[in-house]
Amino acid sequence: MPRLDRPGVEASVASVADEADEAVGAGLDSLDTPTGERRESRGKRFLRGFVPPVVFLALLVALWQALWAAAFWPESMLPAPLTVWDELAGITVDGEIFEFVWTSVHRAALGFLIGVVIGTPLGLLVAKVRLVRAAVGPFLTGLQSLPSVAWVPAAILWFGLNDASIYFVVLLGSVPSIANGLVSGIDQIPPILPRVGQVMGANRLSSARHILLPAALPGFLAGLKQGWAFSWRSLMAAELIALSPALGKGLGAYLNEGSSFNSMEGVISAIFLILLVGVGIELLVFRPLERSVLRARGLTASL
Repeated sequence: MPRLDRPGVEASVASVADEADEAVGAGLDSLDTPTGERRESRGKRFLRGFVPPVVFLALLVALWQALWAAAFWPESMLPAPLTVWDELAGITVDGEIFEFVWTSVHRAALGFLIGVVIGTPLGLLVAKVRLVRAAVGPFLTGLQSLPSVAWVPAAILWFGLNDASIYFVVLLGSVPSIANGLVSGIDQIPPILPRVGQVMGANRLSSARHILLPAALPGFLAGLKQGWAFSWRSLMAAELIALSPALGKGLGAYLNEGSSFNSMEGVISAIFLILLVGVGIELLVFRPLERSVLRARGLTASL
């Protein structure tokens, strides 16, 4: 019977073990890789993100045209799509559309950014300090459910017909949603993460910056989206009521003008522009940001 070379056997066994470890590692890596993830060109992402809303809009316009042609309502209540198009073309040629959109968008953006600066530390306090949560938490939820239009008369009486009253209403609409979104995101963080930070010597500021905010980012992002939506809605409510030449003419004032002159095409044009801004901000800002955050965490099944 031939004699086995012991070192050679040990080397063979070690080689087989290494190959098995590599195979197991490759298998684990394949399990960690999301099955739905695939690389797409920018053109395909653009088509997948923008074409469906355009097709849906075309279907709505076709339905609108059919209802107008059926003449269920008088022209003063339901104008033809072409009439509304002429209204939009008219304010575009005159350059008024740029004034309307710029006046409203820059107010909403500035108010939203100020809301983020205020709502983020407020959310951290509510999430991490029990006394603050017990005292302030219910009021944040109540403010979030309170219609922003209710603050407009009070803001006008306090600040007058100026930008301060507009931004006051926008902040009261956005801050509660931003703070509550951050609180919800922090509440879903595994408790082990803050403890690890404490063990590694992180103070409260470092823990908030490097642990809490990154870990709570998906929930915080949802709060930011809702905060922007409330900012935009609050701004429209304020512009509808607070009318003054000193405030300029935004989309809310344009909508009010159409209602005052019984111009249904003007009303529908204003509504369309307000909706267009909301959809544009979602597609150009929040959806790419949301995709980036979810992809970084391997959560690509819903993308």
